[in-house]
Amino acid sequence: MKKIAVFASGGGTDFQSVIDANERENFCEIAYLVASKPQIGAINRAEKHGIATLVYDKTTGESKDEFYARIAKTLKENGVEYIVLAGWLLVVPPQFIKEFEDRIINIHPSLIPAFCGMGYYGLKVHAAAIEYGVKLSGATVHFVSADVDGGAIIMQRSVEVKPTDTPEDLQARILKEEHTMLPECVKLLCQGKIEKVGRKVYVK
Repeated sequence: MKKIAVFASGGGTDFQSVIDANERENFCEIAYLVASKPQIGAINRAEKHGIATLVYDKTTGESKDEFYARIAKTLKENGVEYIVLAGWLLVVPPQFIKEFEDRIINIHPSLIPAFCGMGYYGLKVHAAAIEYGVKLSGATVHFVSADVDGGAIIMQRSVEVKPTDTPEDLQARILKEEHTMLPECVKLLCQGKIEKVGRKVYVK
């Protein structure tokens, strides 16, 4: 069974969606939660389900480069094959991506290539979509590349943007799609059913 690590920076609802789906279908082993800071909600979820946690705590003096090097070493030594970014707000350095090439996936709350890249995260994404006046938004699961949010697209789901939507309204609607799509992509990846050829991704 494939081992995965999930990276999260907040409450961890996307992380929980993977936990819940895996408890129903048992398609992977969630070996680690990697948290970008202490005392976030995702850590509580990991503890509740007996998942080991690795934390970046800048108050210890550890640099981000040192943190990523430590994480890479730990994950490799313990046989982790895939990494799932589920609300991860730290930019992943190119060297780390290279060490896990085509084995890191991310979920982003827009229909890439719209409203993505540096500076687009959380409610900022939804506010931008509403301001622009798009009629559809959604979520995208993609492979991670050195170009932020620029990797090959695995799967997308769309939702209607309503005239009365606030960023919070749109976020809630998109999260529902994220919570089914992300676990599905993790399952397909761990089952060897996702094939990446250049920028195109095929589900076998």
